[in-house]
Amino acid sequence: MADDKGLGKGLLIGFLTGSIVGSIIALLYAPKSGKELRVDIKEKADEYLEETEEYLEKAKDKASEMINDGKKKSEKLIAEAKVKVDNLLKEAESILHSAKSKTSDLVDENKNKLEEKSEKLKSAIKAGIDTFKSEKSSGKS
Repeated sequence: MADDKGLGKGLLIGFLTGSIVGSIIALLYAPKSGKELRVDIKEKADEYLEETEEYLEKAKDKASEMINDGKKKSEKLIAEAKVKVDNLLKEAESILHSAKSKTSDLVDENKNKLEEKSEKLKSAIKAGIDTFKSEKSSGKS
C-alpha cells in the first residue's frame, strides 16, 4: 500500500512537472512580447495551481471515503466475529454442561454398582467365614 502511494505521488509530481515545463517551453517559443509572455506564464501557472488544488482535494475526499469504508467494514467484521464467538461460547458451554451431566450420571451409576458388588462381596466373605467356623466347630465335635 505504501508503494502505491509512492508511485501515485511520483506520477503526480512527474505529470505536474512535465506540464509546467512543457507549458513554459511552449510559451517561450511562442512569438509574443515579454509582457504578454509573462502574463501567459502567470495564467498557465495559476491554471495548473488550481488544477493541482482540485486534484489534491479530490484525492483527500477519496482517501477519506476509503478510510470511512475501511472503518465500516472493520466494524462490521468485528461485530460478526463477536456474534460468532458468542455462539461458539454458548455451544462450548452447552457441550461442557452435557459432558458434566453424563459424567456425573456415569459416576453415580458406577458408584451404585460398586456398592452393590461390595455388599455382595462382604456377604460372600461373611458367609465363607461363617461356613468355615461352622465346619471347624463341627469337625471338632
